[in-house]
Amino acid sequence: MVTAIILASGKGTRMGAGLDKCFLSLGPRPVVAWSLLAFEKCKEVDHIILTVRKDQLAAARGLQTMFGISKLGKIVVGGARRQDSVAAALKEIDPFDVRYIIVHDAARPCITPELIRETLKYAKRFGSGIAAHPVTDTVKVAGKGLAVEATPDRDTLWAVQTPQAFAADKLIAAYDKLAGDKTRTFTDDAAVYEAAGEPTRLVRWDEPNPKITTPIDLTVAAAILRLN
Repeated sequence: MVTAIILASGKGTRMGAGLDKCFLSLGPRPVVAWSLLAFEKCKEVDHIILTVRKDQLAAARGLQTMFGISKLGKIVVGGARRQDSVAAALKEIDPFDVRYIIVHDAARPCITPELIRETLKYAKRFGSGIAAHPVTDTVKVAGKGLAVEATPDRDTLWAVQTPQAFAADKLIAAYDKLAGDKTRTFTDDAAVYEAAGEPTRLVRWDEPNPKITTPIDLTVAAAILRLN
């Protein structure tokens, strides 16, 4: 069994006060619906768990009916941090039934079944598959007063995205291992996996897969989706 966790419970503070970016309109459907449909169409995925804010539970249930998301089995309330939302979803998974878990940020609506399939392929072979692409800009490490402290070699740098696929037992164990640690905040599941001592493997993906963070990102995503 393969279960997908789609995260749509973030605050999205840079989008604007009071706005939930995952439920904003993007063309003919809300942002989160694009990800739900991509996983629905991916035949390798058996079940979907969606995390949302408590005030969006009714809206999420409406999406399931409106867009015919038959794989959406559970909708859970997310936590204060990204890792808390994933942990809440993992509690709904039976590790004896599920072999692989794919985690995706609903704020990346340009995801395709092909990308989902590719990360899953890596997870089956290596234990993990993390969507990423090589950094093409020169990157600076800045300190106090924005003074440059270092210029790392960009040939070794990759921008990590979602989806991220993992062997289910190892991902659940990684979250269990770090459950009591309130001092660290992880920005993706690969970091949790690595902190638990598990190796991660990048999956190169050069197709556009931007994250919606600010209002202009909606325009960019709409342009990409019209091309596909």
